[in-house]
Amino acid sequence: MPYINIKVTREGVTAEQKQRLIAGTTELLYQVLDKPKSTVFVVIDEVETDNWGVGGETVTTLRTQQNRANHSIK
Repeated sequence: MPYINIKVTREGVTAEQKQRLIAGTTELLYQVLDKPKSTVFVVIDEVETDNWGVGGETVTTLRTQQNRANHSIK
């Protein structure tokens, strides 16, 4: 019984996108590992950007820096 945990930042992932992730991941395990689709469990966790870090910074900080840089270019 495969269990897949997908973690994404909480930044507006739609119900349709989540459904596509679940269907696509299930299909991948079926094709690659020959696992029956009825045995594949997929969980999507949405993580606040303050709770996700990259390169020593929170995603919130990185997004703020990117937004400032994009606005200064214009």
